[in-house]
Amino acid sequence: MARTASLSGFPEWLPQERLVELHVLDTLRKTFELHGFSSIETRAVETVGQLLRKGEIDKEVYGLSRLQDDEGEAEKSDKADPNALALHFDLTVPFARYVVENAGYLAFPFRRYQIQKVWRGERPQEGRAREFTQADIDVVGDGELPFRYDVEIALVIAEALSALPIPDFRLRINNRKLAEGFYRGIGLTDTAGVLRSIDKLEKIGAARVAELLKSELGATDEQAGLALQLASIRTEDTSFVQQVRALGVTDELLEEGLNELEQVIQAAVQRAPGKVVADLSIARGLDYYTGTVVETVLVGHEQLGSICSGGRYDALASKGNRKFPGVGLSIGVTRLVSRILSQELATASRSVPTAVLVALNTDDSWSAAQDIAAQLRGRGIATEVAAKAEKFGKQIKFADRRGIPFVWFTDEDGKHQVKDIRTGEQIDADPAEWTPSEEDLYVRVTTA
Repeated sequence: MARTASLSGFPEWLPQERLVELHVLDTLRKTFELHGFSSIETRAVETVGQLLRKGEIDKEVYGLSRLQDDEGEAEKSDKADPNALALHFDLTVPFARYVVENAGYLAFPFRRYQIQKVWRGERPQEGRAREFTQADIDVVGDGELPFRYDVEIALVIAEALSALPIPDFRLRINNRKLAEGFYRGIGLTDTAGVLRSIDKLEKIGAARVAELLKSELGATDEQAGLALQLASIRTEDTSFVQQVRALGVTDELLEEGLNELEQVIQAAVQRAPGKVVADLSIARGLDYYTGTVVETVLVGHEQLGSICSGGRYDALASKGNRKFPGVGLSIGVTRLVSRILSQELATASRSVPTAVLVALNTDDSWSAAQDIAAQLRGRGIATEVAAKAEKFGKQIKFADRRGIPFVWFTDEDGKHQVKDIRTGEQIDADPAEWTPSEEDLYVRVTTA
């Protein structure tokens, strides 16, 4: 069971919990690399101007300042100064800056994954922390980026999530072109405003969204009704196309979005059956999304919110007339791990990586014990050496408290034996040959 952090919003894991998190991180990393994504890491800080250039989220940003300025420096930093430093609140904005600054050194389309901490000054609650880890993948092009990458990104994420010790999930996918074209087709010109209202649908309900559309955007009852009808469409196949067309709205952008979303869902039905759904209520509030948009929920844990989100952005990164369109998704690792631990969905087989404790006969045998440990480690067996030559019973209890399954003994004649302290079985062993079973060699994370 996950503990409550002593500083709200800043979770810390016990060793056995951390092993679960490492399993999640390693699984994601391996999957991303199997698909050819390169790892990068960006700095933790960006300028305020860089962070706030795409959206009004200044209340969530942690500014950076020194407790004591050097003589001659400004008495107090100006929070509105665009050159002031702040901690990044996601990995997409720093990545956009990274691409622009390093464009001359990158081969496009550039496939990157990034796993780092981010910080947001939100009110802490289940699934929302102030310091948390994200795992992002993106493909960025120079000037253009084929739509096929939108399809590939969704399939990679479906594969990565399927390999984790989590409940079943659904990638809920929409397309901003489809939505904006539809709104335009029914006469609502402030498409960004409509998207922001629709994005609140699950939080405030259809009736309240209809009120917002009418009071804030001037929508008629008919227009609000059609916008909500569109948002109600959900299918696990491409039948959403016919449902949208049945609403009788025509628009060139709408057709383009329908075609793109159809390609994503069609590929998912074939390669990730049951994991992806066309959900036309998904809007994503941030303005930089221009096409495919994705949110992901755990089945039976929908109240946790989206565990993976993102989409297509055609103009997030630019340098003069040169644009770098991209598509990417971000997994909320800390949100996932918190739910895994709190619901005991998975556990580590032991609390330490150590498989063997080499016991001491006497304090003088410590050096010889280190030689044995070195032989075992040289063959990939995680090994510790006891610190004191206590009674063997105490050394065995020490191993048990640590979660170490095997204790190694060497008698005065140099004969070696290894004891499985869980079963009591003790056998002769050679440090140059003995190896525990695959199950005991490494820590395993198993689902409940």
